Amino acid sequence: MGRVIAVANQKGGVGKTTTAINLAASFAAAEVNTLLVDCDPQSNATSGLGFPKDPDRVSSYHLLMGAATAEEALLTTELEQLWLIPSHKNLIGANLELVDAEGREFRMRDALAALRDRFHFIVIDCPPALDLLTLNALVAADAVLIPMQGEYFALEGISELLDTIERIRAVLNPSLAIEGVVLTMFDDRTNLAQQVKTELTNYFGDKLCTTTVPRNIRLAEAPSHGKPALVYDPRSKGAESYIRLAKEIIERQPSAISFQPSGVRSAASEVDASGVAEEAMLAHDVVAQAEQSGSAVEEMPKADEEMDKSA
Repeated sequence: MGRVIAVANQKGGVGKTTTAINLAASFAAAEVNTLLVDCDPQSNATSGLGFPKDPDRVSSYHLLMGAATAEEALLTTELEQLWLIPSHKNLIGANLELVDAEGREFRMRDALAALRDRFHFIVIDCPPALDLLTLNALVAADAVLIPMQGEYFALEGISELLDTIERIRAVLNPSLAIEGVVLTMFDDRTNLAQQVKTELTNYFGDKLCTTTVPRNIRLAEAPSHGKPALVYDPRSKGAESYIRLAKEIIERQPSAISFQPSGVRSAASEVDASGVAEEAMLAHDVVAQAEQSGSAVEEMPKADEEMDKSA
C-alpha cells in the first residue's frame, strides 16, 4: 500500500508547492509510481506541471464533493511514472459547501483509498491555511512533510501546525506521523539560518531532514515553463537538492529496498520520458560524487564558520 505524504505549513511562501512538485517528480525519476494531488485552490501545482486552468476538467474539488472518482481525475504528465489530480479555484467553495456535510473530514481519504495500491507515494499539496482542505489532507495522510524557511517567524508558525497535528492524532487520524521538516530557501552563510537550524535540530532531532533546499533561480523559473526543476534543468542545485530529499525519504521506508514499480505506464512515455530520467540520474550521479569527495553542494559557499551568538 502506498504512503500518503501531505506537504503542509499554514505559513505562505515557504516553498510548499515547489517542494510537492519537485519531490513527486524526484520519486518518479527514481522509477517509483507517484501521484501528486493538488489540494490548493490556487492550482499552482497543476500549472507547475504544465496544465492550464480548465473549469470543465475533473479536479480535487469533484473528489471532495463526491461528484467523481480519483481514477476519473487522473492526468498523465511529462514524467513516465508521475500522475496528477489537478485543482481548480472552485475548491475554495468546498470549505463552505462541506460545513454541514457528514464525514466531511474523511472525503479526501475515502477518495484516495482506491489508488493506494497503485502508487507507492501519494504527495498532497496543501493550501497555506489550517482550513477544511488542509484538514482533509492531514486525515488522508500517513505523514506530513513540513517545509519551512530559516527564519524565526517560521518557527512561530510551525507551533500552530504541530498543535493541529496533535489534535488530528487524538480524534481523526491516530497514525499521522511527521515525515520530516525540510529547510527551504536556505542560505547557510547567515547566522540566523544556522541558529534556526540548531533550534529545529534540538526540537525535532532526526526528523529534521539532512537535505536543505537552497535559494535557486532554476527552481523559480521552472513553474513558468510548466516543468519540474529536474526536467527544466536537472543539473541545477535546486533539482539536485530535491533528488537528495527524495532519496532520503525513500531510504526511511521499510519497503524501500524490496519495492518494485508496478507496470503502470503513462502516455507521456511516448514523448521523451526516457531522456528526462537519464538526465535526472546523471544529476543524481553528480550529487553522489560531490558527497563522496566531501565537497559542498549548497548554492553559495559559507561566509562565516562561526555562529553569531549575540543574535
